[in-house]
Formats: sequence, structure tokens, C-alpha cells
Amino acid sequence: MRTATANLHNPINNNQSNTFFKALIAHAQASGFIYPSSEIYDGLQAVYDYGPYGVALKRNVQNFWWQSMTQLNQNIVGIDTAIMMHPTTWQASGHIDGFTDPMVDNRDSQKRYRVDLLLEAHAAQLVEQKKGTQAKALIAEMESCLQTANLSGLDQLLQSFAIVCPLSKTANWTPVRQFNLMFSTQVGAQNDATTIYLRPETAQGIFVNFLNVQKTVRMKIPFGIAQIGKAFRNEIIARQFTFRMREFEQMEMQFFIQPGTEKEWFDYWKENRQAWYNTLGISNEKINIHPHKQLAHYAAAAVDIEYAFPFGFKEVEGIHSRTDFDLSNHEQYAKKKLQYFDPEWKKSYTPYVIETSAGLDRLVLMLLSNAFIQEKEGKEGHKARTYLKLPFPLAPVKAAIFPLVKKDGLEAKALELFDQLKYDFPLMYEATSSIGKRYARQDLIGTPYCITVDHQTLEDATVTIRERDDMVQNRMAIADIVNFLHSTTSIKSLLLQLRK
Repeated sequence: MRTATANLHNPINNNQSNTFFKALIAHAQASGFIYPSSEIYDGLQAVYDYGPYGVALKRNVQNFWWQSMTQLNQNIVGIDTAIMMHPTTWQASGHIDGFTDPMVDNRDSQKRYRVDLLLEAHAAQLVEQKKGTQAKALIAEMESCLQTANLSGLDQLLQSFAIVCPLSKTANWTPVRQFNLMFSTQVGAQNDATTIYLRPETAQGIFVNFLNVQKTVRMKIPFGIAQIGKAFRNEIIARQFTFRMREFEQMEMQFFIQPGTEKEWFDYWKENRQAWYNTLGISNEKINIHPHKQLAHYAAAAVDIEYAFPFGFKEVEGIHSRTDFDLSNHEQYAKKKLQYFDPEWKKSYTPYVIETSAGLDRLVLMLLSNAFIQEKEGKEGHKARTYLKLPFPLAPVKAAIFPLVKKDGLEAKALELFDQLKYDFPLMYEATSSIGKRYARQDLIGTPYCITVDHQTLEDATVTIRERDDMVQNRMAIADIVNFLHSTTSIKSLLLQLRK
């Protein structure tokens, strides 16, 4: 059974946050960040496509995470494992028996719900009604039932708190039952097919390759293996845009350590990962470190890093002390040793593991939520505007180049500048509409700088650079632009902040 991470510090959804979130979703689609998948066929629930600017933002986040893990740490290397794995992998990992959610159907609406989400939503309503004591009692009882797989106890909670279906407004529930979240498929000829599963997490590909990596790269403990890849979960309750999807991407790092050092390394990675979020411009007020009261089957300790989304504080990354659960189980099921000979201890042992696991799609949604600014009144007399205040190194486009007008040789000069810079930076060129409208279009996708070639450029080889956030405009020599953009928009500028 998956462990719930219920908490009562979530902001209560209100009209203002709902309006903001709807505006953000509309902006993400209209501006080319995220589209509903198969939209011409009315879409597929909980599956999304990334548009031109969304995929660029996503890859920039990937690159920052990957470089911060593998380049800044001499003892962390990367791997890319297959989505399809031997089915025994998931028996050993506990996913076949334990990767389930308690579900319930409403007979009137014909809708299926995760029981813990229904109970958490009701607890939030109780808090709003100043009934905090009842809310805490409800969550405590729910967590106890989840921990002991007490499905009849969950049934009783639905009844005793008179929880109704959000659609039918009735409490005509089926009995609570477990639902496995893995997608299955067939491999091989139809008459001799083997059932396998699409991986629900990327971690197991790391564990089964532990010795391959350790031996071929000659790593010494402590060391880590990082991976970015797709995972799949048959989420019945898919909601909140890209926060909970059936096809998603994870960024995971498994850090192998000596038994007995797990607390030291757990605390280290908890602090390290929190600093990473601060580097992205996420304030401490919008980050919550939420310890797990009850733990997953593989964990000895766990915390979630949560971000204050418009719909409440929700997990974007988990940090888990996995003990030797995974390697020991794979050793048992595969009947092959997965141990490390430690020259310091002069003996072999099964390493313990500290895991950092971030949801890439959730990080993109976090960045969009944090960056989406709707100014009712412009600064210093400027008109109201909407813009994305993305960290400069993560912005899909680093600079836009405009000729002031399409004559007098300005367009040719602007195109010449574009050709000079395109090998170093993702750029956009635009020559239509007024400068003000061109600025506004770049603000909507979060472009840090707009560079305008004007008549003075032909005289002294300088251009006007307008900065996105404060809209200040300065003159700069063309010869200085490359160094300037590198210093402010490169991934390196974020990596240097992690060193501080």
C-alpha cells in the first residue's frame, strides 16, 4: 500500500487561488508550454504534451539537476535504464503486492476516488470550519488504517463523517478495496506472451545495475547513481493539471553508503536538496519539509519537500532512507550477490541507500506557478502586464532580437546579430508589430532580455537591452553581449550559487 502524506498545513482552496490556477493553466496552453494530449480527439485524462517553450523549460530543469548531481559531485555518476524490466523486478521491489491505493466507487455518480484524498479534503473543510480537533482525529485514524491496511476502518470513516461524492452529493459508496497502480503489457508472441509492467519508478533500474556501475566505473562507497526517465502509474484520481499524471518523468539519485551512516547522509541530502530549491528562487515561505509519520515498506526515514501550489502544499521531491531493502531483495530473488567489498572495513556487505526522488513535471509546474505574475498596475506608470518571472538560466528563450523598424538596414543588422549569437543561446527574432507588443509577447514566455537594433547601432555598434523583470533599458556594445548573456543566463550561474 502506498503511504499517504496527509497534513493539515495546506492552504485552503479559495476563489482567488482557483482563479489564479485556472489562469495559469490557460496561460500554459495559450503560450505554448503544455497542451492536453490528443486534444483533437478531446484529449486523454491525465496525459499532457509539452509545447515548444514547455519542452525547453523542462530540458533546462533536467540539465540543471543533472549537472548539479553528476558534475559537482565526483562520486555521483549517471545511468539510463530501460522502461521495461524483468517482471520479477517488481516482485522483489514489493510493487506487485504493495503498490496499491485504497479506492472506493460512488454508485450514483459512477466515479471512483482514492479514499485518502476524500478524507483529506473533508479534514481541510473541518479546519476551515474551525473544527481542527476533529480534523486531526480524522487524519490520525486514517493514517492508522492506511498503515495497517484496515479497509473496513476506512469504510467506517467514510460513514461516520458522512462524506459524500463531490458530484452526486450522496454517500452511496461501494466497499473500499485495493487497486494496483502498475500498467501491464505483453511481450512476445500472442500464444506465448509474458506479462510485464511499465516501470512505476526509475529507482529499480539503478538497483539492479548497482554492481555493473560500481565495477565498471570503479566507484568507492559512498557513491551515487543518478537517472532521469519516464515512469507510469495508473492513477485513478488524476487531477490538478500536470501535478498527478499517468505518464511522468522522474529525476532520482540513489546514494550507496556504509550501514550505520544513514542518519548522517539522510540529513546531508535533506539540506542539499533544500538549497537546490532556494537556488531556483523558491523562497523558504513556499517550501515545507514534511516528515513521514508512517513509512513506505522500504523506508526507515522519509521527508517530502513540498511547494505551496495554488491548491496547497504538495510534494515535489521525496528523500528516503531505504536501508538495504532493495539490494537485499534483489539478491534474494535473483540469487546473485549484490554486495560491495569495502577496503576500509576489509569485508563485504550490502550497502544502505539514501534516495532523492524529484518529479520533473511537478518541478515544471512549480516553476510556472512561482513565475506567473499578473500585475494589475504596471511599475512606474507602466501598463498592467502578465509575465513569467522564470530564473534566467531556465527560461526557454534567453534573448529576443528586434530591429526597431524593417528598413534603413536595421533588419539586416539585427539578423546579423542573431546569427552571431545563435550558436551560444536559444534566441527569437521578430520584426513585426510595435516594440511594445513584441516586449509583451516575450514577457509571456519569460524571455529575460529583449535586444533592439536601432539607428544608433549603425553609428556606434551598441544596442538597447531591456530586462524582463524591471523593464529597465540600457545601451550595450555588441561586442559585450556574449559575455553578458553567459554570465546571467547560463546553467553555470546557477551551479555557482550552489557552491555558496
